[in-house]
Amino acid sequence: MRLILCSPMDMHLHLRDGNMLRAVAPLSAKNFSAAIVMPNLIPPVTSEQMAQSYKKRILEATKGEDFEPLMTLFFKSDYNYDFLKRVKEDIAAIKLYPAGITTNSQGGVENFSLEALAPTLEAMSELGIPLCVHGETSGFVMDREAEFIPIYERIAKRFPNLKIIMEHITTKAAVEALLRYENLYATITLHHLYITLDDVIGGLMRPHLFCKPVAKRPEDRMALRKVAFMAHDKVMFGSDSAPHPRSAKEAPGCAAGVFSAPVALPALAQLFEAADVLENLQKFVSDNAQKIYGLTPPAKKVKLIKKSWRVPDRYGNVVPMFAGEELGWRVDEDTAA
Repeated sequence: MRLILCSPMDMHLHLRDGNMLRAVAPLSAKNFSAAIVMPNLIPPVTSEQMAQSYKKRILEATKGEDFEPLMTLFFKSDYNYDFLKRVKEDIAAIKLYPAGITTNSQGGVENFSLEALAPTLEAMSELGIPLCVHGETSGFVMDREAEFIPIYERIAKRFPNLKIIMEHITTKAAVEALLRYENLYATITLHHLYITLDDVIGGLMRPHLFCKPVAKRPEDRMALRKVAFMAHDKVMFGSDSAPHPRSAKEAPGCAAGVFSAPVALPALAQLFEAADVLENLQKFVSDNAQKIYGLTPPAKKVKLIKKSWRVPDRYGNVVPMFAGEELGWRVDEDTAA
């Protein structure tokens, strides 16, 4: 059995910088035609020049592949209309992080009053720049996403023309909110379709599955699978693949992030086939994202074949999801182009 995906896209990707960028970026560029690249570097990407420079480094690291990095800016409440109009051609979205909520987010938003956010959000709405949001509060870890939903709702109501992407949703409550508002959309990760919190800490702790937001309950995973398997028009694939060195994962103070880029498409094919909805994978990994963002990615066909393979224990010094395990689908090395 085989499956050909046309211009698959990863709508939430961490590529880091320096040596890590050079190690992991080719793995995404090989299997995807484009990706929304997160801006939470040190320092974060906040200017036109920084976005252009980062894109140049990504293209150098992925030379030889048909791959378009879609750049983002780190949200600041004082971006003005003139600045955003100038930078619009260089970015696909702006990413909002609550301060300190995840990796390299210390400079994120602390005040979520609409008065504080309005100047930037009004300009974004007028210019048609999507807002991507890491939607968590600083409350109890299992409740953080649900507690953030009222903030999504206030923004969605106040700015009905603003496209708001609820990033890496993990809960049934988030799915329900997504369906209530016309201008809310969402990305769903590979790992949240596969795991619950029990897979992370139910037995021996598995640090390479620890992420933020944390995986939730079986009923939450079921809600995510329902909208993903039907390729609902408001959801799209975003891996949130977030590489960290093994030494940072297998350590006290374990870094949050699941590295899934090398296994994303085969693992999705395996999951969608098991649900008997393999025909919907194209919409989930490309078609919906193109419509939501208004994008035309590079033309690229990636052929998947139903053939088992063993996932490597490591890619350089990064441990991938499913390390050492077998997957039933793989990318045909001769036709990913």
